[in-house]
Order: sequence, then C-alpha cells, then structure tokens
Amino acid sequence: MLIRLKNKDTLLVDEFKFKCSIGKNHTKLKKKEGDLSTPKGNFLIKSLFYRADRERKIKITIPKYKIQKNMGWCNDPKKKNYNSLIKINKKIRHEKMFRNDFKYDLLLVIDYNLKKPVPFKGSAIFLHLTKNYMPTAGCIAIKRNDMLVLLKLINKKSRILIS
Repeated sequence: MLIRLKNKDTLLVDEFKFKCSIGKNHTKLKKKEGDLSTPKGNFLIKSLFYRADRERKIKITIPKYKIQKNMGWCNDPKKKNYNSLIKINKKIRHEKMFRNDFKYDLLLVIDYNLKKPVPFKGSAIFLHLTKNYMPTAGCIAIKRNDMLVLLKLINKKSRILIS
C-alpha cells in the first residue's frame, strides 16, 4: 500500500484523504539536519512507537514498541548513534520520545536515512500527531483519529511517497 503526500497539506491512502502538515520549509530532495524540510522520496514505514499509558492496545502488522521514559532519538550528527533510538543521555543531543504533549502518543518511523545513517542528512523523520496542523521540523503530522484509521490500513510493505 502506498501513502502519498499529494501536496503540503494532504495525504492520500487508497480512497482516504487526510489533512496533514509537513516541514516548515516544505519538501526537499537534499534534506539537511535542522533545515525544517520534509525529505522527498519513496520510503518504507518501519515501525510504530506508542504511549501505552495513553493509547489502547493497538493491532498492527508492522513492528510496534511502547515508548519508555528513557527513550530518545539521536539527532546529533557527530554521534555514532545518529538517527536511531537511544537511551537518553545528557551528552547526546536527542529528540525525547516520552513527551508531555500528545505529538508522539502514536508515531510511525519513516525509513529515511536509517540504514547506515549519513551525518547531517537528517534524522527523526516521523509521521506523528498534531492538533493544529502547524508546520513541523521535517516530519508529517496528522490528527489522532486519522492516524487510527491509517494504522488499520498499513502493513509491512507500506510505503510513503513524498514529492
């Protein structure tokens, strides 16, 4: 199944149309860390991370992981764990996974720069939640109810096309 970013505010999945937001600086083929753009390309949806204390039991065919308080996603291009899940360490710059807000209550990891990550190419590219469709730092964001529908549609072969 293909999820397609039609434009800066619409995701298409089969006959479903979801309003979304993307990076503040729209999409770029040559994304760089911190440029506030969403990377262009055709990527697998790798896994789901979720807050078990806020979300009911989720049935999905892709790998899923409960977000723990000590989880972070390394966004420090100078570290060996760049663009991967880490145990929070004050010496490593990271995106906190267990947030006070709702944005990462449900989060799909987009397979961008994950295998042998290239430093400064961009990290922590997710499809996460939003309430107000404000521009993101490079992710794609949709409302919770739309995410719940999307989770029922995707499988291990699902891809997202960002153009």
